[in-house]
Amino acid sequence: MVIIGTLALAGLLIWGFGKFAKGFSHEGTDDAFLAANTVSISPKVPGEVTEVFVKDNQMVKAGDPLVQIDPRDFRTAVAQKTAALSAAAANTNVILSSFKMLGVQIATAEATARQSEAQAAADRVKAENAAADLKRAEDLIARKIISPQEFDNAKALADAATNTWQASEAKTASDRSKIDEAEAELEAGRSALERALAQAKQSQVDVDLADLSLSYTRIVAPVDGRVTRKAVEPGDYIQVGQRLMALVPTNIWVVGNFKETQLKKIRIGQPVEISVDSVGGRTFPGHVDSIQAGSGAAFSLLPPENAVGNYVKVVQRIPVKIVFDNPVEAQHVLGPGMSAEPSIQTGKEISEVLVILAALVVALGIGFFWWRAVSKRSAG
Repeated sequence: MVIIGTLALAGLLIWGFGKFAKGFSHEGTDDAFLAANTVSISPKVPGEVTEVFVKDNQMVKAGDPLVQIDPRDFRTAVAQKTAALSAAAANTNVILSSFKMLGVQIATAEATARQSEAQAAADRVKAENAAADLKRAEDLIARKIISPQEFDNAKALADAATNTWQASEAKTASDRSKIDEAEAELEAGRSALERALAQAKQSQVDVDLADLSLSYTRIVAPVDGRVTRKAVEPGDYIQVGQRLMALVPTNIWVVGNFKETQLKKIRIGQPVEISVDSVGGRTFPGHVDSIQAGSGAAFSLLPPENAVGNYVKVVQRIPVKIVFDNPVEAQHVLGPGMSAEPSIQTGKEISEVLVILAALVVALGIGFFWWRAVSKRSAG
């Protein structure tokens, strides 16, 4: 009985001394929960749901289809915007063709104006020669060298040459105005082309927007995760922003709410042993990722007001984010809100050999005195 009792006591002491020794080098809490970045799935366009591809608690990969919205209205919008784009492109082509015609007209008008200028210059020379002949005829008739009929002929020729010259100058001015008119039409055409190009660009934007809206009718998973809180069925009419379901990614972590007095030794990067209540008998390795700059109460909906007359100091809880070193493979679902118990190694652990030796020494000592007491009782 003494031997069996001593061995049982040794086992209890080893366990107790181990827990006691671990308390010097570890900080733990049972106020800890699993957390994850839950992704809310909502539609970007309204419409009637024609098909739902997933079920509650189903695992999906990024890009997997989740919900299909009736795409017929959006396809019609794409066809309409595409037709408007084609019309805008045709209008632009017509204006570009008119540009070429206006360029030809300007070149023709410039050539005609140059020809008119040359003719006007020739007519001016003729008019000047006729005027000089008339002046000589005036001198000759004054000396009665020529007859009045010859003078009249010279005067008629001078007048005709002057009139021809004036007509050529008027035609030259008219041809120049045609150049200005064609250039004005070309400038107006440039403005029309800019408007047409702007309309074509806007039509292209409308087509891209219609295509984008059409693509939104098929809702796909943005990340890997598990479907939760599904609230959509075929036949439902959904609105923009309506919550259809949530995806819980496989990347989870632990938020441990430690007492502020425990933070004296906790540092970022320290190793952590994590046990999850729903996974009994297993621990997962992790490390401290970050420490919140403030207590949980300070960021609550109604933070406490300490500037009051009756103040009682309460030890505050500080959230500490702890991440797993490896992907968690617990053989069943782990998700936000599940309870966990992290234990952070804040110092050097006491050797297990020393713990066992100390427990054995104490157990043997107690067993020895117990054996002596039993022996004396038996001898008496």
